[in-house]
Amino acid sequence: MELPKLPIANTIRDQVYQLLKNEICQGVYEPGYWLQEKELSQRLRVSRSPVREALLQLGRDGLVRNIPNKGVFVREFSIRDIEDVFDLRIMMESFAILHTRPELGSQEKETLLELLGHIDRTHATGDRKSYIAADIQFHHYLIQLCGNQFLVKSYSDIYSMIKQFCIYSLIDLARFNNSMTEHRQIVHSLVTGQMEEAEKYNRLHLELTKAKLAEVLKKQGKE
Repeated sequence: MELPKLPIANTIRDQVYQLLKNEICQGVYEPGYWLQEKELSQRLRVSRSPVREALLQLGRDGLVRNIPNKGVFVREFSIRDIEDVFDLRIMMESFAILHTRPELGSQEKETLLELLGHIDRTHATGDRKSYIAADIQFHHYLIQLCGNQFLVKSYSDIYSMIKQFCIYSLIDLARFNNSMTEHRQIVHSLVTGQMEEAEKYNRLHLELTKAKLAEVLKKQGKE
């Protein structure tokens, strides 16, 4: 088996941390999976020390749980957890949109339209996984537009906790199609300088996504 490539980072510990974080967010490790130091260090061909440090940081991020005398496990999220995270997303994205200047520059408008085009293409092919990836780029850009770098960092940390679950909200075809329409409404409002309208459409989009995700997880027996 080919050894996974570690992303570029400052230290071995940072590299291990970023790789494990990406794998957890992408669903490589299922919620509840036991992350064993020895197994991870052998797979990544590093000592156990950077693995241990990376796991500690993942615990601070809220992505894993360290259970005394048992080990470190990928965090299992309840429906309430996911709803709470979505509520934070709504607060952050609404703040970002309402604190973005109405007169966007030509480059900013072009970027928004390019991101929308990417979402549109993945929707047209029915590729939900790629659609989610495009959606993530779009919503992160909404945060970046307001220019608050502390908000950008906090949003990234929050989003990483539920990234692996977002695809479940698109299982229903009607929700998948409606989500595309909502993105068009958000972008149209932004490029025409209607920030309050953009915030309204984005809030509705996130509320509907949260509700659908909770509905799907409940059917799967999640609590």
